[in-house]
Amino acid sequence: MRNFKLLRKAPLLVLAIMLSFGFTIKQPTSSYKCMIQMTNYTGEGAYIVISLINPEGDYEKTLYVQGDDDEWYFDITEWWQFQGKVRADIDAITGATISGGERAISVIEIEDEKIDSGYKIRFETAVEDQEYYTDDVEFELTSESVKSKVEGKGFIRYIRLLPQ
Repeated sequence: MRNFKLLRKAPLLVLAIMLSFGFTIKQPTSSYKCMIQMTNYTGEGAYIVISLINPEGDYEKTLYVQGDDDEWYFDITEWWQFQGKVRADIDAITGATISGGERAISVIEIEDEKIDSGYKIRFETAVEDQEYYTDDVEFELTSESVKSKVEGKGFIRYIRLLPQ
């Protein structure tokens, strides 16, 4: 009789364990419209990677990739050293390259806890047979910077973030 009661409670115990370890709490995130305006350069479209950089200066996460031909990702050298090791699935966050003088708008998600806590956002650019800019645009994520315009140093003229 005692074994029977124990057997009846076992599925509940297993279910409780599965529920406690089976779900992770998703951190609240905010969406930002990100407009990238390119300089008037000539040549192929630019591959652009938008990354989240932790307070120690290391890559934490790829937020977006402009350029859907993964054959050329290794040309974005610094990011590829991170991405090539992690091999995170980036299929869902890729868009076409952007050529000189063009602009593109995408939506990126940033966890709210990353704002005002020392994290940065980095835009890396590479164009075939031209330059590679590790930090074409890089700035700290603050309550003010996530609704601002930031000038680029290379192929990007400026980026503008707007909270949605």
